[in-house]
Amino acid sequence: MIMTASALISCATRTGKRTDSPAEQLYERLSAHVEAGEKLYGHQDDLSYGHAWVVTDWENDPLARSDVKEVSGRYPAIVGFDLGGIELADSCNLDGVPFGLMRKAAVTHAGRGGVVTLSWHPRNPLTGGDAWDVSSDEVVRSVLEGGSLHEEFLVWLDRAAEFIASLGDVPVIFRPWHENIGSWFWWGGKLCSEDEYKALFRLTWSRLSQDKGLDNIVWCYSPNGPISADDYLSRYPGDDIVDILGTDIYEYVGPAGLEEAGSRYVSQVRDMLEVLKTISSEHGKLMCLSETGLEGIPDSGWWCGRLYSAVDGFPVSYMLTWRNAHDKPGHFYAPWKGSGNEEDFIRFTEKKDIVLL
Repeated sequence: MIMTASALISCATRTGKRTDSPAEQLYERLSAHVEAGEKLYGHQDDLSYGHAWVVTDWENDPLARSDVKEVSGRYPAIVGFDLGGIELADSCNLDGVPFGLMRKAAVTHAGRGGVVTLSWHPRNPLTGGDAWDVSSDEVVRSVLEGGSLHEEFLVWLDRAAEFIASLGDVPVIFRPWHENIGSWFWWGGKLCSEDEYKALFRLTWSRLSQDKGLDNIVWCYSPNGPISADDYLSRYPGDDIVDILGTDIYEYVGPAGLEEAGSRYVSQVRDMLEVLKTISSEHGKLMCLSETGLEGIPDSGWWCGRLYSAVDGFPVSYMLTWRNAHDKPGHFYAPWKGSGNEEDFIRFTEKKDIVLL
């Protein structure tokens, strides 16, 4: 299905509810797609670079290139970007994307009728390592109120807020502190208590939405899956500050081979979406597959045979596959010309319930 800019904007008024702020408008748009049985397809960093290209002169580049568009003729409905590095006032994020380019790409994509989502892999404020530095279980405690790094961390939050504010009326889905049940990030399950995690999320929300008054953020909570409902809710920060319930699940090919990996992926995603469907219904929230994919896509039928089979029948507002790295030939999660899965991807995009621009 093709989503035009005018059609996307009209979604904001379908429900008849007030849609005053950019965030409210975006939430209503997503709700309208869910009510219509539609799922938005997204791709990380889609306009910034692709499998064999990268935007360099971003100030003069029209940002018209996209691996997804070159294969399907359409842009993804959602483009994701990551704020990692903004906390240190770096000029580029952790993947080398200039924040100026990111800002322009977000505004450009929104102008085409698209949706923007932001993740954040901030560095470890206590050790100076990256987001994956789990050498200390004192990090979250140190940034909360009363902690030794609290004031410094507020500056980090303010820098993230400044970037989001610079987007103007462009709404974003923001999902900080993701994959938090696992323990590979400094905010992960074994690195802080449940209450500390909730306080971290709530501190982020209050600083951006209350203290800074940002009204263009739709907040997403996205633990890694598959997990039980009890585990999912164990660190849930609250209905009052979360809008979308997400989960990150990837397919990994193990010793048993590709067929077993694909079957396991479909089963795991469907099991997790069943959990999310129940929780989202009980809590009155939208749900999404916030990160997913198969690195290198060695399965030529992955899009229809795996991803679509996994989400079919569920009220998923959107699904986002990860990035196509221009400097790592095998690190890609969306098709590009010559990738070997183009035909299946086109069939996937032509499904009546899959939405692209």
